[in-house]
Amino acid sequence: MDSKLKMLNAVKIVGFTILTIGIAIFLYGFFVSDYSAITGVGIGTVMGAIFIFLMGIFFVATEEMQEKVKRQLIQ
Repeated sequence: MDSKLKMLNAVKIVGFTILTIGIAIFLYGFFVSDYSAITGVGIGTVMGAIFIFLMGIFFVATEEMQEKVKRQLIQ
């Protein structure tokens, strides 16, 4: 259980950090810069952060289900 909590915390921290950077890039590109490509980079960064977070949650849930099946097979 401890390894799952460590994985969830790591995913949460990394996802939040990348999400914050992506929002900052998006806002800079949308309001400050004249180049629309920077806005696209910000949107891509935000989507990447969401993808990383969801994949981390998926990995933890998969690991939990595998352990549950192992316990049922042993009993």
